[in-house]
Parts: sequence; structure tokens; C-alpha cells
Amino acid sequence: MTTQPQRLSGAPEAAERWCRPWRDPLVSPEVLLLLAATETAAVAGISAAGATPESRRGTAAADAELLLLGPDSPLPHPLPPLPAGVSPALISRAVCEGLGLEPLVVDLGCAIAPGVPHLRPPPPAGAGPARCLSSGAAMPLERVRALLALGQRWGQGGRHGATTPLLLAECVPGGTTTAQALLCGLGIEARGIMSGSLMQPAHHLKADLVARGLAAAPAASLARPQPQGDSDPLALVAAVGDPMQPLAAGLLLAAAARGRPLLLAGGSQMAAVLALAMALAPASLRPRLVARAAVGTTAWVASERDSDLALLLRRIGHRWGHEPLGFAASLRFHWPIHPALAAYERGYVKEGVGAGGLALLWELAGRSPAALAAACDRACRSLLGTGRDSPASTLASLPPPPPEPGGHAHADLPSGHG
Repeated sequence: MTTQPQRLSGAPEAAERWCRPWRDPLVSPEVLLLLAATETAAVAGISAAGATPESRRGTAAADAELLLLGPDSPLPHPLPPLPAGVSPALISRAVCEGLGLEPLVVDLGCAIAPGVPHLRPPPPAGAGPARCLSSGAAMPLERVRALLALGQRWGQGGRHGATTPLLLAECVPGGTTTAQALLCGLGIEARGIMSGSLMQPAHHLKADLVARGLAAAPAASLARPQPQGDSDPLALVAAVGDPMQPLAAGLLLAAAARGRPLLLAGGSQMAAVLALAMALAPASLRPRLVARAAVGTTAWVASERDSDLALLLRRIGHRWGHEPLGFAASLRFHWPIHPALAAYERGYVKEGVGAGGLALLWELAGRSPAALAAACDRACRSLLGTGRDSPASTLASLPPPPPEPGGHAHADLPSGHG
């Protein structure tokens, strides 16, 4: 029996129309993973996608390697140390392996390149990590324009045809903070509702960095009330963004223009990409954009007490008059499960590397969330062993908490990704 995934935003009839091409058993979606870096990730307390700023330099490379090579192969770079949990790339790997998907990895200038086949555009598009957003000068405008143009070229076609559904994933440590800066600069109230890799999102620290970055940004990059006119969205990205955002927005714009179905696999960062595309799109394209694209995230982000992705998507819709579609996958890790996966249920890890969107795709393909959880459990045991001696084992020795409509209980400990 066909089931409808959990809808976070958008009209029910629009959600049903969007799901149809993804359910076609004769169509194999393309999966694109964008790796990018920002020096924002080096700010103390801003990210837990790696326990230290140095380890976060290698997070994107290690996640891409786990996605492509799997848990049974030696990884060229170690996964970043976490207090509990395991990279969401493990979930993404389980889905891609189970559905026979072959992700394409694009490195947009990370400090450490992944040790697996990947694309890296030449400068200015692939010119290295962005500066910290607090500088108000994260990237040269020339680079942002080159990234947007590259995304638009890629979005017009595809390895399997211009109408093949495209799932877009990302790995950008520090990216939820650059996403908040982009959203606020576009005139969307995002303070206090953005998710992040910490168990409790660093709302005050994010807000401080964003305020400093926007204060230092050129005036032409900031949203202004009518009738004075809109801001220059690309100048805003250059001021406070990261390299993933303009390339992903270019892909989205071109895909919408061609009628290509697109799934933005992630949470707050992909909401910011959608907002950027809405800001760049002519008014005539916006209805098609929200009809063809959707944000797909995990149940852990959707039910997080300290963020609100559904509200964020509605605010984006209010800003441009068209409410975007948002979905949450049903995947949960209930006991018995490997302790590193049980840590997801306590908020240590939530999202990343396209895990939520890929888990959603698994459901749309007619597979059960329980089967995916079992596949993740096998993969985790292959990667980490039984888990009896892992930092998360003490968590797993306790009965798992029941799902809560408002979120999970939290403690002052960092998580792994998201």
C-alpha cells in the first residue's frame, strides 16, 4: 500500500503531485552530494560536526568516503570524533546501497579533498573555504556568480536525462549558521528556530555572528522594505554565505525551469537554498519552483524542540507568496539498535549528508522504515563493532524514550552532524 510521507509544509494536493515521479519504479533518481567549507565552523561552540575545529576540516571528506566506500572498506580519512553517535552518512550509504543509487560527489573547495572519485571545479568556483561570515566578506562576488552559473548549467541536464529526478545533499560544517545569515539577510525571521549539529542549537552564538556579519556586509546585499526595492541576493551570499548555497540555488532554478523534480535533502541549510532560489527567481518561475522542489529531512529535525523547520518553511512561503513543500522521513532508531544509532533518539545526531531526503526516498520507493533501520544497524556494527565499549553504550543501556510530538529531552552535550 502506498503511504504518504509526513508533510511539514505545503498543500496536501501539491504534496501528492510532487511524490508521483519519485514513486516511479522505472526511474532512478540522481544523487548529488555538495561538499563545501566555511571558516565559520572554526568558531568555538558553533558546530559539533567534529569535536574540534581541526577535526571539522576533514568532516566533509570523511563523510563522502563513507557514503561511497561503505562501512566495510578502509576509509582514507578518519571520521571525526563524536561524544556519541555516528555520521548520518551511514544512513545515506544504506539507502544508496539498498536502492542501487550512485552518488556523485562535488568538492567546492574543502581544506581536505575526499579520497574517492569526485569533481572539483577550478577557481573561482572551487577556490577554497569561505571566510567566517562575521567578516561580512565571506567570498568574492565573482566566485558566487561562477557557482550560480555552474549550478544552472548542471541543472539543465543530467547523467540520465533532463527530466530525471535529482536529490541534492550537502555536507558543510558551520552551514546552519551561514544559512541563518542568508535567511535573515533576505528578510526572513530565522532567529531561534534554526537547527544545528549541537544537541541544543547555539542560538545566541549564531545570532551574534549573524548580526556582526550583516552589520559588516555591503548595504546593497541586505533586504530593504518596499518601495525601495529588493537586495542583491548574490551580494548577500558573498557577504555571509558559503559556496554550497549559490551552486545549489542554480541547480534548483534550472531544474524548476525544465520541470525537473528535485529533492533538497536536509533541514535548515536546504531551506536557505530554497529561499535564495526564490529571491533569484522571476515571479513567473516561483510557482513552478515550489511545485517541483521539496525539502526532505529526518524525523529528528522535524520533532526537535529547539528548532522549527516547518515554521521556517512557512515564513519563506509568506515572504514570496508561495509556500514550499517540506517532508520528514519516518525512520527512527528504536531499541534494540546499535548504541551509536540509539544516540539519534536522544538528539546527539539529527541530519546530514542527505540522510533525511534519502530516507524519504526509501519510503517513496515502497520500502519500510523498519527495514532501513535494520540495514543501518548492520552497517553500524560493521563500522564500529558491537558498540559495547563505545561512548554511547551507557545511553543505550537505558530504555529508549518514547517519541514526543514536541521533540526530545536534551542535555548540554554536543552531537555529531546536522
